[in-house]
Amino acid sequence: MPMNRVDLGEVPYQEAQTLMPQWVDERREGRAPDRLFLLSHPPVITYGKHTPLTDLPADSDWLPVVPVDRGGHATYHGPGQLVGYLIMNLHDRGPADVVRWLENALIAGLADLGFETIRRDTPRGENSLVGIWTPDHAKLVSIGMRIRGGITSHGFALNIDPDLTVYDRFTACRLDGVEMTSLRRLATRTGRELPPEPIIRDALAARLGAISVRV
Repeated sequence: MPMNRVDLGEVPYQEAQTLMPQWVDERREGRAPDRLFLLSHPPVITYGKHTPLTDLPADSDWLPVVPVDRGGHATYHGPGQLVGYLIMNLHDRGPADVVRWLENALIAGLADLGFETIRRDTPRGENSLVGIWTPDHAKLVSIGMRIRGGITSHGFALNIDPDLTVYDRFTACRLDGVEMTSLRRLATRTGRELPPEPIIRDALAARLGAISVRV
């Protein structure tokens, strides 16, 4: 069964977190197929339960800071970023390693757009390197997923053209000193045009096997 692609606009983060358990229940109960939700959020920093408080911004009034029930550590969502939430039943269709599958699909989609990216294995005992990276190890896509009862939720965040200075004010993904980058920055460095967001959405959705449907 193909995955359905659902394109949304900007959705407040807390609203999306209220909707997500409903999406998961619909998939678990067979009332909906696997779905990829593509959207964006107003500015917010989110963090998983194992994130040290020292990784979060010191000035807590600067942006909303929200705890979440996904894997991964602190990350930023905001304008200029494409967020993809994957609600999939792994018992029915999913690969054994859904994160590796997601990484490889996103790398293929970005290659279709002309961007060379890689995944990285995490050395034993080190902080996770899950995500999508440039060959010179700047991070382009953050991934944080949750799997409960064989159903996935949460997903990925691709930096298309966000305000990258945000990342100077907290420790993203528990990776102190790592450069966070964007498609805009990569395109500028190579003298290329940045593809329009609809083209980017299409490329990634195609590699994830997601077919557009009306909301």
